[in-house]
Amino acid sequence: MPQLNPSPWFAILLFTWLIFTIIIPPKVMSHKFPNEPSLQSTKTPKMTPWAWQWH
Repeated sequence: MPQLNPSPWFAILLFTWLIFTIIIPPKVMSHKFPNEPSLQSTKTPKMTPWAWQWH
């Protein structure tokens, strides 16, 4: 039964983890997001009260 022979499957496992840990992360981390987060100002905006007629 060939599926019980660990030799080829162990090599496939090692090569797969090699790809996942060395080759793929730089490709994923190199992506740039179009909307970079910007710093918000520390000033609080001036609030004006509403003058509603409640009758």
